[in-house]
Amino acid sequence: MESTTEQPAAAPQDPDPGAPYRPSDVETTTFFDRRDFPPPPLRESPSRGGSFGDTGAGQQAVPPTSSQWGGEPPRHQAPPFPQQSGPQRPPSPAQGWPGERSAPPAGDPRQWGEPAPAATGPANYSYVDSIRPTELVPTRKIPPGKGWRKVLYKSTFGLLNFGQSPDERHLAELEAKIRSLLRGRYKIGVLGKGGVGKTTIAAGVGSIFAELRQDDRVVAIDADTAFGKLGLRVDPNAKGSYWELAADQDLRTFADVRSRVGNNTAGLFVLAGESATARRRILEPNIYREATGRLDNHFTLSIIDCGSTMDSPVTREVLRDLDALIVVSSMWVDGASAAAQTMELLANTGHTGLLHRTVVVLNDGDGHADKRTREVLHEQFSQRGQRVVEVPFDRHLRPGGVIDVQNEIDKVTRRRFIEIAAAIAEHFPTTSDSLRGRR
Repeated sequence: MESTTEQPAAAPQDPDPGAPYRPSDVETTTFFDRRDFPPPPLRESPSRGGSFGDTGAGQQAVPPTSSQWGGEPPRHQAPPFPQQSGPQRPPSPAQGWPGERSAPPAGDPRQWGEPAPAATGPANYSYVDSIRPTELVPTRKIPPGKGWRKVLYKSTFGLLNFGQSPDERHLAELEAKIRSLLRGRYKIGVLGKGGVGKTTIAAGVGSIFAELRQDDRVVAIDADTAFGKLGLRVDPNAKGSYWELAADQDLRTFADVRSRVGNNTAGLFVLAGESATARRRILEPNIYREATGRLDNHFTLSIIDCGSTMDSPVTREVLRDLDALIVVSSMWVDGASAAAQTMELLANTGHTGLLHRTVVVLNDGDGHADKRTREVLHEQFSQRGQRVVEVPFDRHLRPGGVIDVQNEIDKVTRRRFIEIAAAIAEHFPTTSDSLRGRR
């Protein structure tokens, strides 16, 4: 049953665009029996952009999105203009009835009434990482150690500090390389023709390693079977020998080994060769292997002074277990030719990896080499990819005797020894005992 009531309307007026909507004077009201149809569905919420029921006549209802669950309830708004309401169809099961909640979309872990998770910053953000000491603490200049910078620093009681000179900074970088991390053991061989200063280079570079690597034990080993003189350059009072070291079965601690080797003031230990002439014993590969195997348990770095010939059985045994190599050449054609033959023989016998860790030393043992000769030899060896270091003539090294790298050699000579050691130490970080099987 329905009834319609009409009333006279006033004169129409132009609506004010800014004023809120007011119903017209003529309204039509339709009455339905509530038993025939359900309550009208909810209208669209202006803050959510979606509705649960019809938004008008003939419009399909849009279900709410997952973000509306547990949020503000939709608010009703007056229609923007007069509408004629008509009979409404019952909503389909997919639309649902008013007041009935559907399950959230599949894959949404949120439950009924849970708010959306708050946005978080990057997972790796850290307050500690954002505070960098390098940006807050002023850079400290290391006081100079020599030259006019040191004089000025001392005379002004530290008020004027120009820092280290470029040469001092370069020296600090070289020493840092020598002190770099070393895993496992490391063995360095020294090869060269007789008379080129091979033993001098071995004792000098070994002393630099021992001085700058105080946490490691460094030993120099005389593997020259032709009356090697390495013991005289390090410690003339060394009493031990290969045979005693190999035969002693009770060398369990470093104190036991210490009684079989000598040492110098820099901290370099030495295993001297056979110096006796009466009842002379000839060093053989098996004795060398047994004795050095015992030293490996107590020493991190080993400097092996090899014989002057590559055909020696002991020299071939030494080459099987080397990590790096120093090839010494004189400034004359005979010494340079012998050094070139040594490197060529290494390449032909499968030691190419060892050549990549080889340093060539041009030793001016008598001080008669001219500038052109040094330049030609330096260029010839460096073209093959090897690091080349020139050691100048040093009157302190010429007479022989114990080498004191701290007090009794020229500053230039000490710097060259440091450069040789630093060139060898560049390969320390990439070395471990797992690589010892292939050289």
